[in-house]
Amino acid sequence: MGIYKSEKGKECSLKLYDEQIKKLGMPYDDIYVNTSFGKTHLIETGNRSGKPLLVFHGGNSTTSYNLLACRFLLDDFHIYAVDTIGHPGKSDEVSLSAKNYDYGKWASEVITQIGYDKINCFGASFGGGILAKLMCVAPQKVEKAVLVVPSGINNAFPISSAKMMIPLIKYLVTKDEKYIKQTALFMSIREDVLDSDTMDTIKDSFDNVKTKVGMPTNVDERLMQKFKAPALVIASEKDCLFPARKVLPRAKQIIPNCQVRELKNSGHIHVLPQYEKDLVVDFLNA
Repeated sequence: MGIYKSEKGKECSLKLYDEQIKKLGMPYDDIYVNTSFGKTHLIETGNRSGKPLLVFHGGNSTTSYNLLACRFLLDDFHIYAVDTIGHPGKSDEVSLSAKNYDYGKWASEVITQIGYDKINCFGASFGGGILAKLMCVAPQKVEKAVLVVPSGINNAFPISSAKMMIPLIKYLVTKDEKYIKQTALFMSIREDVLDSDTMDTIKDSFDNVKTKVGMPTNVDERLMQKFKAPALVIASEKDCLFPARKVLPRAKQIIPNCQVRELKNSGHIHVLPQYEKDLVVDFLNA
């Protein structure tokens, strides 16, 4: 079946992937590992002398775009940025269920295949949901966890994000790019965070990818209670998908060793303030 709308769409999506990786301006290596779910691609980059950090990107997005958003991690950490299987990128086009713990099992296998027994992990949005599932199925493999605007903790009801479908449908019908920005604004709240890389990635997802609407479902509290390592959960006040008012209280309830932070006046698409970036780096380095 594949995850792209066409072979040409796949070519366009991978071209954007490569262009955005080059924008990092840092050396990197392509790594491929085999898992029971399919072949998985990772970008290895950052500070090769720093602490290893496994990074999970958002849904219907890519590792290359995520690394541009996470430049602040590159100086301190030895980054392994994984292409989520079944999402845009260079991993196999095998779609896993977001309703069970397959993504967590897949992530656990990735950690083993890149040669680690335990590693620090960072996940945003859909990637935060993958990390949450990993924390449940293989808690011993996560040294510390940072989850930013994560799915899988306490997702909003789908109706809260249904309004964004109206401009999206208008775009799909008319191809007028003003409707892409209108759609993005439901997730970003503020126009100033919608830089060219963000808009290119969103457009690529709508034009070339069979968009997945299902996010990793909320994890079971009993399973998450097994995760004793330190966790930091950051959520946005005005996130239409995973609002802080829902995510942060449940995170504190179900994750035994958890710090929480709220991004005021921010949406799902956001730019972390410098003090939050510093907090993340210090948390992982401590």
